[in-house]
Amino acid sequence: MRTLLPNESDVSLLPPIVPAFLFHRRGGAITVRPRAELDPSSAEQLNSRRDSNGSSSTSGNVNKSGGDVPIRFTLPTGFRGSIGMGVGGGLFLGGVGAAKAVALWPFGGRNARGPTPESEKRRILIGMSNTGGGHKASAEAIKAAFQETYGDKYEITIVDLWKEHTPVPFNAMPDTYSFLVRNAILWRITYQFTNPKLVHVPYLSAVSAFVSRHVSQALDSYNPDLVVSVHPLMQHIPIKVLRDRIKSGASKPINFATVVTDFTTCHNTWFCPGATRCFVPTEYCRDLAISNEMDPRQIIMHGLPIRPAFSRRLPPKPRLRRQLGMAPALPAVLLVGGGEGMGALEETVAQLDSRLGDKCQVVVICGRNQKLQERLRARPAGAGHPLLHVRGFVDNIHEWMGACDAIITKAGPGTIAEALIAGLPILLNGNVPCQEEGNIPYVVDNRVGAFETRPDRIAAIMDSWLLKGGRHWFEDMGKRAKALGRPEAVYRIVDDLAALTEEPYFDFGPATAALLGAEGAKKRKSWRPHKHPHGHPHGNGPMLAPAPA
Repeated sequence: MRTLLPNESDVSLLPPIVPAFLFHRRGGAITVRPRAELDPSSAEQLNSRRDSNGSSSTSGNVNKSGGDVPIRFTLPTGFRGSIGMGVGGGLFLGGVGAAKAVALWPFGGRNARGPTPESEKRRILIGMSNTGGGHKASAEAIKAAFQETYGDKYEITIVDLWKEHTPVPFNAMPDTYSFLVRNAILWRITYQFTNPKLVHVPYLSAVSAFVSRHVSQALDSYNPDLVVSVHPLMQHIPIKVLRDRIKSGASKPINFATVVTDFTTCHNTWFCPGATRCFVPTEYCRDLAISNEMDPRQIIMHGLPIRPAFSRRLPPKPRLRRQLGMAPALPAVLLVGGGEGMGALEETVAQLDSRLGDKCQVVVICGRNQKLQERLRARPAGAGHPLLHVRGFVDNIHEWMGACDAIITKAGPGTIAEALIAGLPILLNGNVPCQEEGNIPYVVDNRVGAFETRPDRIAAIMDSWLLKGGRHWFEDMGKRAKALGRPEAVYRIVDDLAALTEEPYFDFGPATAALLGAEGAKKRKSWRPHKHPHGHPHGNGPMLAPAPA
């Protein structure tokens, strides 16, 4: 990536003692840029790249020649002359113009670490919390896609910041999730009470007073080049800590990205204007982010990050079933209870047994629910009963989906997105109150499934789908589901996250607030987009891949 030095008028707009060289101003935007040769004619050419999946984004091809770089500092009115800093260790006072400098991070305090050398791996810290299975699955999908696309270029660390890096009693917060979702009224009260910004922003600010030091120590330990959140409670406090660390000189400026892993309705804590970028799966989430004061230019829509295994071709269904120990010819139903093994799974199995008998086979994924697994394995088997396959957490859910004809699941976003990619008709049998409620009309209105909570009616619907005369209509549902699936979304997200590791951006993000303050926020509002070469508008931040058609 090539960089132009700002004009003298541009320098005068920057805060005192901030090196003007780091900022490139175009149409009101302010963006940090790494050291580079000056060649404006090739700037746009080097501003885009194409990945192997056909998506486009910019990682920033930086000149590594190691030549000296001029740095300008602005001074308060009344001080004559200029300061130049030879970043290799010298300091130049007086005179006009710029001094020559080479490689000292200008914002660093005593313990600050400089930019990651090219010879080292870029470090990405993914913050999640193991509440349900979806957040962890999304984090692992992102990690797997990085490894598949970039090999060992990036070091990806997945960490539960709340559980592993906050003091008592805050480290116990994730453990309350299972209890709350099993008591719907309590969960709804908790969700609705904390959803407004007037509540959760001051609440998280108060919590921050107790946990910030621990989170800062964690960031010191991991020393990331990018922080990514895949959990609604991983935005406000980490962003505040990052901002304070950058401002104090304890950290180099880095970017912060949110990857929303809810599908439609989701909690407002997902959306923090202090993030550099926010990746959302649907238009509904995008509108919700904007309503929470995020700038539309911060928001990128690709889809949910689903593990790369779902983009791979599977063997023919009969052979796949034999590999999994299933009957090759029997119709198969996949019954999924989420990370907690929720829902009336046992009663549903009993109703499928009563209604379909030995004319089908049923695969039950129970998650962490060990007692449910034991009870299901103790059920009657043999003639007159469905062939039952009981599993806990599995790492080959894509194979089980590929081997089955339909899925019964709660309205979890990850499972819905996976089923769409697999082309499975979906029968929703429940939902976590609040954040999963909007997923039900998404499935029903797109005619890729149905919603029913009563186990006897669920069995009747499966009977009509698999054994009665509506096979043509059932197959059309599967085709519509396949058309809605977005197996490429995780690769597009990963490509854009890789671009965010290359350099800090000052259009949005924690570095903006830390180094530019209120004045920087005003300049950010005067931002003017330039056109992505493939039609996607962006400003002077990273040029990210367009959303799929």
